[in-house]
Amino acid sequence: MAIIHLLDDDVAVTDACAFLLESLGYPVTCWEEGAVFLEQAELYQTGVLLLDMRMPVMDGKHVHEVLRQRESTLAVVFLTGHGDVPMAVEQMKLGAVDFLQKPVSARPLQTALERALVVSEQAVARQQIATCYRGLTAKERELAGFVVKGLMNREIAQVMNIAVRTVEVHRARVMEKMQAANLAELVNKWQQLKETRIVE
Repeated sequence: MAIIHLLDDDVAVTDACAFLLESLGYPVTCWEEGAVFLEQAELYQTGVLLLDMRMPVMDGKHVHEVLRQRESTLAVVFLTGHGDVPMAVEQMKLGAVDFLQKPVSARPLQTALERALVVSEQAVARQQIATCYRGLTAKERELAGFVVKGLMNREIAQVMNIAVRTVEVHRARVMEKMQAANLAELVNKWQQLKETRIVE
């Protein structure tokens, strides 16, 4: 199940937001310090981080930067004060899903969370595909590239200078390792790998 992380050093804001989130049916974990969150939270799951822009020691901008560097699958929604809007817009250009001005009300919060959860689910799916791809051998990667281009087994055998039976064995392994039930699924996953520049 997706989780909502709430990172804000202001306990009053955290309590109010947590109450609102729970009333909307979301499980929530509250944090007061960025460093503690980064050290203890599960960063590679479907979830959303509601992140305060201004905090002492490690501000929201820095936390977001670390999450990007670590390729976290959590989607980020910034919580901002009135003067922080330009900063929040800048963070959206760097991948944050949305920003909400404090005090936060239910409807905009729910809308932002729904959008952010979709973004996070897509990030988790991309990460799973990348993990599957890394499990392929160099030969399997080469063969998969030909398969998604539409080459037949006979043609792949000629290009790779291997037996057709060997192509069939490698092709079956590729489908299994990539968790693709059919060619269309493999092509779709390969396209996602291209979009994330894992393959050319």
